[in-house]
Amino acid sequence: MKNILVLGAGMVSKPLVQYLLNQQDYNVKMVSRTLSKAEKNIGGHKNGIAEALDVEDKAKLETLVTEADLVVSLLPYIFHVEVARLCIKHKKHLVTTSYVSDEMRRLDQDAKDAGVILLNEIGLDPGIDHMSAMRIIDDIHERGGKVVSFKSTTGALPAHEANTNPFGYKFSWSPRGVLLASRNPSKWLEDGKILSFPGEQLFENYFLQDVPNVGTFENYPNRNSLPYQDIYGIGEAQTVYRGTFRMVGWCETLKMIVDLGWLSEKAVENFSGQTYRDLSAHLINAKSNSNVVEATAKHLGLKLYSTAIKRLEWLGLFSQQPLSDKCKSPLDFLNQLTMQKMTIGSHEKDMIVMHHEFTADFPEKVESITSTMLQYGIPGGDTSIARTVAYPAAIAVKMILNGEINLTGVHVPVIPEIYNPVLDELAAMEIGFEEHCTEVAK
Repeated sequence: MKNILVLGAGMVSKPLVQYLLNQQDYNVKMVSRTLSKAEKNIGGHKNGIAEALDVEDKAKLETLVTEADLVVSLLPYIFHVEVARLCIKHKKHLVTTSYVSDEMRRLDQDAKDAGVILLNEIGLDPGIDHMSAMRIIDDIHERGGKVVSFKSTTGALPAHEANTNPFGYKFSWSPRGVLLASRNPSKWLEDGKILSFPGEQLFENYFLQDVPNVGTFENYPNRNSLPYQDIYGIGEAQTVYRGTFRMVGWCETLKMIVDLGWLSEKAVENFSGQTYRDLSAHLINAKSNSNVVEATAKHLGLKLYSTAIKRLEWLGLFSQQPLSDKCKSPLDFLNQLTMQKMTIGSHEKDMIVMHHEFTADFPEKVESITSTMLQYGIPGGDTSIARTVAYPAAIAVKMILNGEINLTGVHVPVIPEIYNPVLDELAAMEIGFEEHCTEVAK
């Protein structure tokens, strides 16, 4: 029996654990700070064990790693490198769904020397986006073409029928992670020109995009797209862009939240207020007994009747709701409020939209290729984001333990020996893409 250690029992972990428990010859131990979450995910399976773990208990964490053949880290990304070092020390494989950090990348040779793979970015975005894009890119190159333009955008959203709040968004994974991503700087290549913007200007650079048979969304840039010229082997491309989909209205509203200081992780200083209204006033240096809604609109240069102000009011930023004494920073307070008002219900459907666009130049023609994945959650069951993050990682775990992936070092899933079998199994689960190609003679 192979022993798998799963660290973390968050919102996307259940499908991974259940997939692995349904394989033969696997024991799965899931550990979490909250034991009840791990127990729920294990579901009483005879080959599953749930255990409590405070990740700060270094000795226990190391013991758990030594007992495993492979470790899956679904912890916050800041813990991955620490786990990776333990895996290298004890010669254990590691799988994560998070972006590769510079620190993780520097472990490449150590992992090779230990004979283990540290496979990262094997989730949805990053993950399925890489694999599905690379399959098309490799096909274009094999047919003698060049990728002139590449654009890839993903959105984790409420399904249209579940889109019942003025933000057009419901959290189906960590609200804090979504909010933190709202501060990321952006950089991409467009028609041969590098465009770069600081985090505070992220939401100023969106455009509206129609996705056929799905809807119209706001599309804003996702981090730094430039490295993907090398990662994807498309140095010839004049446009390389990775984006995020949101419902119309999101970007303007989040820009206002950024400008007000609600995404700050610093503890609020010289503040003695007790309500969200008090904190909203404090952030703009207004008196809490003033008309805070009007003062906020004036501070932002908006009309009192503007949609963004109405959304902030709906969320409760101007309310008399008491602030939690467990929070210290504006981000912490905002995180609590969004969890209360914007979490997707257990019987609501979420929606994943992933859309790639390629322009490929061949000697005799130009091809315009689109590839779209549309997934919905199961009311009362797993969300679409949980399934699309968890299943690629679970399939990769199986492939590593079965000897189908024999790589060592730090990797992401951009090579055929990884992406082909994973995409094929996902397609068998009805997690696949609809592709369209239009040819234009040169």
